[in-house]
Amino acid sequence: MSRAQISANALKVLYRLKSNGYQSYLVGGCVRDLLLGLEPKDFDVVTDASPEQVKAVFRNCRLIGRRFRLAHVHFGREIIEVATFRGSAHDESGTERVHENGRLLRDNVYGTIEEDVWRRDFTVNALYYNIRDFSIIDYVDGYNDHQQGVLRLIGDSAVRYREDPVRMLRAVRFSAKLDFQLDSDSAGAIGGMAELLQDVPSARLYDEILKLFLSGAAVRVFELLENYRLFAVLFPDTDKRLRQSKGDYPRALLLQALANTDSRIAEGKPVTPYFLLAAFLWDAVQSLVAIKVQEGMNVFLAFQEAGNEVIAFQVKYTAFPKRVGLSMREVWGLQPRFEQRGGARAFRILAHPRFRAAYDFLVLRADTGNADPELAQWWTDFQEADNERKKEMVRSVQGVKKRGRRRKTTTRDKRVVIS
Repeated sequence: MSRAQISANALKVLYRLKSNGYQSYLVGGCVRDLLLGLEPKDFDVVTDASPEQVKAVFRNCRLIGRRFRLAHVHFGREIIEVATFRGSAHDESGTERVHENGRLLRDNVYGTIEEDVWRRDFTVNALYYNIRDFSIIDYVDGYNDHQQGVLRLIGDSAVRYREDPVRMLRAVRFSAKLDFQLDSDSAGAIGGMAELLQDVPSARLYDEILKLFLSGAAVRVFELLENYRLFAVLFPDTDKRLRQSKGDYPRALLLQALANTDSRIAEGKPVTPYFLLAAFLWDAVQSLVAIKVQEGMNVFLAFQEAGNEVIAFQVKYTAFPKRVGLSMREVWGLQPRFEQRGGARAFRILAHPRFRAAYDFLVLRADTGNADPELAQWWTDFQEADNERKKEMVRSVQGVKKRGRRRKTTTRDKRVVIS
């Protein structure tokens, strides 16, 4: 593995620790990705130095964490995370503490590299790059799994998932992103443990969802989540609707949104999480709007209330920030307004700060049979037209009646004429 592929700042950390008499290794995803010829997003270092000793070596270091202290060495915007080797998971009696729901609880303690390797999740994430002789140290046959494209948990799969149920989501993400096959033991244990995710804080699950669906392999991630019955835990209402739906919709809309996300990431374009979440929950919103309108509610108010109710239910499972929910409601709320193109309304919609996302959502709906393609094309043309053409398009919209301007009544108009 060439050092030219490694961050210059990560090398500085490795060499500085080495020169101060400490062991230092690159570990985890950065080693895995470098061996695949990929560019790592970050570089993690492990050492036998304690966090306080690391801080003494680097003036640009900050210590974070309470349960397990980590050292962050800052180089401008780049942060190199340095962790001390983790030790055994057992307490003094040699037993492991178990939560009442069956989830294993572990306290992080410091240890040796030989102990540290068993605290890692997958064998391909447990490869250590030794700066002393530029070798790869492998205790768990991770290099062979890497070469074979196999994703395998270290130790007993059921035990590892009970320790941290999020590992099931990580298994899906790595399998999809790396195009690795999850080994039979690691895959087989997931189905019966999916419900353990319900005990994970919903805010943490939101962070994991972002990693899952913004990994560049969102379509494959979705397929695997469904296959292992994990999607139902993350998006229970959406999963129920997908299973009960007849025909292509709403699955077609969801898959197209995922495919579009993958394409944008591949092209280096920005991706907004709220757009994808809006697609996940759109069928629930639309169905609830139909009920409210049937009961006599104004369609615009119905969208507002339906959006609030759907989001209130979903955040119990994945607690996304309020700003994300607000953006989702704006995208949904603009959908019926696209029908209102008369007078100055089209210009007001075009000036809305969430117009572009809402328009893209309209196009997504039109492409998957959930909206009128002619309406989507009208808005496509309207954006590209000059101002005079825009005015002409608004005037020519079918069914739009040009209203006369009502003259304000004055005192003079109310005078009484006596003949």
